[in-house]
Amino acid sequence: MTDYASRVCIMDNDLQKFRHHRNSGIHGDHFIQIQRCIKNKLFKVKITDTGKLTIAFIVCFFSVMFSGISSMLMSVYLPVVVKDLMGNVGGDKLNNVSAYINSFFIFGTMFGGFAWGYICDRIGRSRSVLLTTAFYGVFTVLTSFSESWILVSAFRFLTGFGVGGVLVTTNILICELWPEKKRAVALGIVSAAMPVGFIAAGAMNNFLSEWQNAFLIGLVPVVLAFVSAPFLAESESWKRKGEHSKDGMNTRRLFSPMYRRNLLHGSVIFGSMLIGLWAVFSWAPTWVQSITPDETTAQQLRGDTMMILALSGLIGSVFSGWIANAMGVRNTLIMCFMMCFIMVCVVFKFNDSVTKVTFAEMALMSFFFGISQGALSVYIPQLFPVVIRASATGFCFNVGRLFTATVVFFIGALVGLLGGYGNAIFIFSFIFLAGLIFTAFSKHKEVNNDNVVQKSKLNQHAAH
Repeated sequence: MTDYASRVCIMDNDLQKFRHHRNSGIHGDHFIQIQRCIKNKLFKVKITDTGKLTIAFIVCFFSVMFSGISSMLMSVYLPVVVKDLMGNVGGDKLNNVSAYINSFFIFGTMFGGFAWGYICDRIGRSRSVLLTTAFYGVFTVLTSFSESWILVSAFRFLTGFGVGGVLVTTNILICELWPEKKRAVALGIVSAAMPVGFIAAGAMNNFLSEWQNAFLIGLVPVVLAFVSAPFLAESESWKRKGEHSKDGMNTRRLFSPMYRRNLLHGSVIFGSMLIGLWAVFSWAPTWVQSITPDETTAQQLRGDTMMILALSGLIGSVFSGWIANAMGVRNTLIMCFMMCFIMVCVVFKFNDSVTKVTFAEMALMSFFFGISQGALSVYIPQLFPVVIRASATGFCFNVGRLFTATVVFFIGALVGLLGGYGNAIFIFSFIFLAGLIFTAFSKHKEVNNDNVVQKSKLNQHAAH
């Protein structure tokens, strides 16, 4: 008998009880309760496990994708936004204001990752995904109505606050909903949604000349959150274990001696990749321009550089799950740190002009960046039990952003001090070696908990 048919049979029994009580002269609240019971049993159709996974995957993918659009839109329209709000100002003033706006967004992303991780452990995974999605969407829309660069900075901070939350909460939801064998693939594809958003934001520049109209794209994630609210499944692991997280003890547990080593382990590994990746993606276009004499050619090559970096990172993220399953997550990360360091050295120390070979080298470098993002999405949450998983993951994901956000304030002086953009990127690439050494030789404590892969399993092949 189907689920729906069994519900109809139950409803018939309830109707008979309803008629009996009515004929007996019993009235009042009892009838209302019976009517509600009948409606719930008939219309609360159960969503299959496959349906839950599909809905969660779609919601998380598009939430991350539109967070990528919201993140990149300001970079695409930044010169136009600042000039529109401030008029004709000097180059130094323009650069300073632009740096402030970008830095506020990064700080917002960092604080959002910390805060929403804690909230996610308290109120649940699915509700946190919906709230963060609506949050960054609302403030993306409000940015379009800003009339000063200070207001833009404030709204960019709040947009970043939501985006930082989305990157943590979607990761945790997929990690806890998906079966272990398919988890790495699902997380890899969801992590690829961010560069898809970057590419989409760049494409919007070709169709929407007015920046105010472009930022109205924030309406889409708001609608997505409201439409998907009744259907997005909650993590069963959080339902079983998350009740203990409501006692307000998460912060103390997070920094307790039991988890301190894993917290340091995850923060260093993720932060190392984040800082190196940020240096490359932030400075590579300007490096291209600095070694290209012709201004028109330089502008074209800058665009090509960003497109190649984004597309190659996207491909790496998509394939990261299969690679992690084949090699083991830890071995995958070791490979990524090693290859990222080697390719950064090749690209930025052995090229004095941009050629097709340079673009091929950039593509290979970004491919390993993409793999690392998918692998880290699997690796970091597995270090912690359910009750503090989101808080701890948010902490590990965002410690490195404190460094990068601070550096943005002093980017001009820093590049000059390090001898140009090429040298600056090369020097920053040594952070990959720190990540490599830490991943290869440091040990983290095993976590014996539901839906947590223990240390001994991290390097197992899918076949085992």
